[in-house]
Amino acid sequence: MDISNFRREYLKSGLEHGDLCDDPLEQFVNWFDQARKTDIPDPNAMILATVAEDGQPSQRTVLLKYYDEQGFVFFTNQKSRKAKEIAGNPKVNLHFVWLELERQISIAGTAAPITTAESARYFMTRPRDSQIAAWVSNQSHKISSRQLLLQSFQEMKKKFANGDVPLPSFWGGYRVQPLSIEFWQGRENRLHDRFLYSRKENGWDVERLAP
Repeated sequence: MDISNFRREYLKSGLEHGDLCDDPLEQFVNWFDQARKTDIPDPNAMILATVAEDGQPSQRTVLLKYYDEQGFVFFTNQKSRKAKEIAGNPKVNLHFVWLELERQISIAGTAAPITTAESARYFMTRPRDSQIAAWVSNQSHKISSRQLLLQSFQEMKKKFANGDVPLPSFWGGYRVQPLSIEFWQGRENRLHDRFLYSRKENGWDVERLAP
């Protein structure tokens, strides 16, 4: 099927060096706040890319749950494929795509587990059924049927019928500390605006990239 004619012009906005904050986190906050105020579903959805021991990259969508000066945090089963690949190679990439705003953000950095206390604080804010689901899913491993998964879920609901659902020992958060952050703004004729922040000893350098 030839879909080469699927195209449109990006005309909504532009990005100049003078528009940028000195700190890329501040720039991220500005763009993220703008994305939150639109009708974009799940503006905190981001693609996480990891690399296996054999060099094969893999990607999946995860949800950004909070961010600070230290980096960007997401949560997952720590026995999953992504967690195993991070353990073998902590270099990862995060990618936000907000096509409604004709914008993308790409974050290259290193991922590391956060503390159990941090994970527990977030876990307790999750809906109860989501807490139980964390216990049930042996993420990335093969299962024989969905029915078996649902059966396990009901059994776990009975097990934790009384009291709080505890944090699973195999579940927690990862913080990605950025080494570089690129901001991409779509422009007419594919002459997009791209600015790359690179971490240095005493701050950040920012350079315009060719589209």
